[in-house]
Amino acid sequence: MRRLNRKKTLNLVKELDAFPKVPESYVETSASGGTVSLIAFTTIAFLTVMEFTVYQDTWMKYEYEVDKDFTSKLRINIDITVAMRCQYVGADVLDLAETMVSSADGLIYEPVVFDLSPQQKEWQRVLQLIQSRLQEEHSLQDVIFKSAFKSASTALPPREDNSLQSPDACRIHGHLYVNKVAGNFHITVGKAIPHPRGHAHLAALVSHESYNFSHRIDHLSFGELIPGIINPLDGTEKIASDHNQMFQYFITVVPTKLHTYKISAETHQFSVTERERVINHAAGSHGVSGIFMKYDISSLMVTVTEEHMPFWQFLVRLCGIIGGIFSTTGILHGFGRFVAEIIFCRFRLGSSRSTTVPLPDGHTSNHLPLTTDNSTH
Repeated sequence: MRRLNRKKTLNLVKELDAFPKVPESYVETSASGGTVSLIAFTTIAFLTVMEFTVYQDTWMKYEYEVDKDFTSKLRINIDITVAMRCQYVGADVLDLAETMVSSADGLIYEPVVFDLSPQQKEWQRVLQLIQSRLQEEHSLQDVIFKSAFKSASTALPPREDNSLQSPDACRIHGHLYVNKVAGNFHITVGKAIPHPRGHAHLAALVSHESYNFSHRIDHLSFGELIPGIINPLDGTEKIASDHNQMFQYFITVVPTKLHTYKISAETHQFSVTERERVINHAAGSHGVSGIFMKYDISSLMVTVTEEHMPFWQFLVRLCGIIGGIFSTTGILHGFGRFVAEIIFCRFRLGSSRSTTVPLPDGHTSNHLPLTTDNSTH
């Protein structure tokens, strides 16, 4: 009884077989079928390699939300060289809350030579080339995010020529912690001093002829310092055409959380617009000579996450490629064979038509002459 039930169950399972086997004696092979199969296998191999390349790659996902953190401090990383002696210039930050952050809280004034060495000029040329490509190809920013902490440092390399020229410029570098509100970081003539209504700079002791706010921004960033990240103003160089010249940078800072397979950090991106003008009170162009960076904090926060294709999705896409190519090539091969058979059938019918035979009375016959025994001898 158990054997009978097993046999019935086995027969039922066989009836549900969606892949019936065809005996090899009923299988007909052809040269055209072999050619199509070879093309199909080659295409499958090529697309499988391409799909595996896509599976190995990653992409950046951007998500936006409201930034709810307004109590923490914002770090500003600065490395700017001004073509004036260090005793003539001063840098500080004044925000909308009337809070002044002095440069003594984290900035270093270092006398240097303004002109770059050959190696440094090559570094600046490459950096400016990267900046121009980033403005044209925004997708390159994803590559920079992925290569953070892995690529070479973007800092200005030290001089290799040991120049004996006396320092004619001041390198202001370091970092400051400011309130997370809009503010103004500026470098102008004279050291900053506190003032009940804000602050002031001791510019009266500096000769007007020594004003030269030609400058080079080797690095400017907000938030955590991440090696390998290139910021919009890195490598910027401005040459002043007049002693009384103002350079303005209007910056919008966007808080950013970066999560990749290499790092996880909280930093800030920013966009910038530039303006420069000569101060001429007689012509109505008022202001103070110097370098002014007015920044504002965006209320939106961006979360950048590096994502990877799941393995199950890779298998599904791979099965779709294999099944789709087999089905498509089978349909095309069947259709091509059908068309070929129609053409060959017409050709055979045309060649098998009987030839015309003349009759004695001048008529013609389309029938083939009968073969008799006498005609075979």
